[in-house]
Amino acid sequence: MRRWNRPAFFSACVMCLVLLAAESSGAEPRSTSVGAGVERGSAPLAEAKVPTAFKHPTKTLYTAGQPTAAQLHQSAAAGITTVIDLRQPGEARGFDETATTTALGLHYVRIPVAGAAGLTPANVQALQTALTQANGPVLLHCASGNRVGALLALMKAQQGASVGDALQFGREAGMTSLEAQTRALLEQDTAR
Repeated sequence: MRRWNRPAFFSACVMCLVLLAAESSGAEPRSTSVGAGVERGSAPLAEAKVPTAFKHPTKTLYTAGQPTAAQLHQSAAAGITTVIDLRQPGEARGFDETATTTALGLHYVRIPVAGAAGLTPANVQALQTALTQANGPVLLHCASGNRVGALLALMKAQQGASVGDALQFGREAGMTSLEAQTRALLEQDTAR
């Protein structure tokens, strides 16, 4: 006899209710921005369902420090489809994040960013690619949100934002102690 996985069953039920409510409202899906300028055809998530600890720099991009397994369950139930993890493989997460996201039906992407040394053009490009390929709302995280904000600031500048606007976007996404290094990289790029 098959046993039910209660958390997964509950998440699926909540997701069905969310989808049915959206369908019955007659609302058409809106094209919204993921990251900095990537168009996606999905409606924004219901704010009440996404963990309140998450930052929300764009309509379909959520940023955070290390989420808990419960926050990932809540995120999946709210409609997040992709989790992008900027932490190094050896960093302790407190649970098996890859297995948890897979069990929840979320797409999991790891882009290892090693602090300031990881603020590279290759990592900016990898993040842009992952955001472009995401099929719906994204949770982007590291340990504290600092690497997230720094990499997003670099990506925003690469897309044409001024140094000031890129840094502001990075702060809104969680950048703190990496701001000085990020500013130096941005100013170095504009000097070229």
